[in-house]
Amino acid sequence: MRAREIAPLALDSYQRAARVILSNHLVTVSYPDAAALPLLRRWATELREDLLELFGYRLEVTETTARLFTVVDRLDPTAPARTGSDRPFDRHRYAYLALALAALGRAGKQITLSELADHVSAEAGQVGGIDLATERAADRDAFVDAVGWLAARGAISLADGDAGSWATNPEAGEALYDIDRSVVVALFRPPRALQHLTSVRGLMAVRDGEPDLRETGRRIRRALVERPVVYADELDDAERLQLALPRTTADVELLTGLVAERRAEGVALIDVSGRMSDVRFPSTGTIAQVALLLAGEIADRVLDPDAPDLIRLPMPDHRDTELVDDLDAALPEAGVFGDLAERPEVPTTEPDLRPDATFPLVEDSWLDDAVADLVRRFGKTFAAQWQADQAGLRARAVGLLDQLRLVRGTVGGVLVLPALARYRDVVVTVRDRTPQPELFTEPVPSDH
Repeated sequence: MRAREIAPLALDSYQRAARVILSNHLVTVSYPDAAALPLLRRWATELREDLLELFGYRLEVTETTARLFTVVDRLDPTAPARTGSDRPFDRHRYAYLALALAALGRAGKQITLSELADHVSAEAGQVGGIDLATERAADRDAFVDAVGWLAARGAISLADGDAGSWATNPEAGEALYDIDRSVVVALFRPPRALQHLTSVRGLMAVRDGEPDLRETGRRIRRALVERPVVYADELDDAERLQLALPRTTADVELLTGLVAERRAEGVALIDVSGRMSDVRFPSTGTIAQVALLLAGEIADRVLDPDAPDLIRLPMPDHRDTELVDDLDAALPEAGVFGDLAERPEVPTTEPDLRPDATFPLVEDSWLDDAVADLVRRFGKTFAAQWQADQAGLRARAVGLLDQLRLVRGTVGGVLVLPALARYRDVVVTVRDRTPQPELFTEPVPSDH
């Protein structure tokens, strides 16, 4: 491992470079910031070897891009593409993104927004259930979100005009973009030809034959950097052995600078830098604050010896299966070359937590009461929109805990997972603003 050969004074720089590429996968001259690409170019040789050895990832670095080609062991429904305002992409935005990327690959050095929209509209008409009608404001907004995602990563850069004005009135507004072909090429590099796939499973890692200890170790290290928590109960025997080996986590710690927190139930890598995790927790904002408070309340309820015992249930069916089925249902079959198609016979989704494991169920009614109590106690510090929408607040807070693998949503409530216990005994400090003296005050009456 090349990280062991790096001088101690330079190791922090190397670890920052590793965190940048592991958290972004694509780095350009401007994305995620101007300092990222020079940092990666400095450590390209060492990173290329270590990322391949530890994870089986392939790193390509050019003068204008750095692209990490990862290995997909499981689908992750908790990490969608997001708009500039942090809203998850829906089906139409994903479709517009893919079609825009294809159009940019055939374009010249520049393209106008309306011209790009015309290309996407023409291609969208060939995909069932997807169209782009520029006379509809909702379609224009979704298209501009997809274009904004590409612009943020440097595939295109605004040369003139304004995309917002076009979205408001396409007859009066326009935008002109320069196209960076190197970024466009780097963005879309699937591991297999999509026209040969009959299922999204074909993009995932395949486990064949006898267990390979080297590949098993890579799979566990991939899980450590891709998941908030790796639970031992969701692994097979060979994987649990690899997770238990101190060197498995030590190698990832050395590469990334993260700190492994090991418990009986599993391992979590703690991002003390705050720059690798896509979701920071604890964090600021009403949703994150309520999620933290709610985690403490749930932990107290589960551990309360005086409260009635909670019902314990096994984990519901694996959500990867549902996601695979949904994606396969949207696959445009007309684009598949039947004679060359690959048909995976065995699902490659990972096993869920052991079927004999059970977890405490906290019911929806209890969660409703807990959030209502938090609003009553701390509501003055929450954003106004959430003070008036307690149901929405609960849904978003629970969704965040689910995303972090601290709870798992199920019918009637949530199942409490072991890692949530680390947030018990949450201490809350409410900062009251110091009253400011008024500039103008009423005069004090005088007897004279």
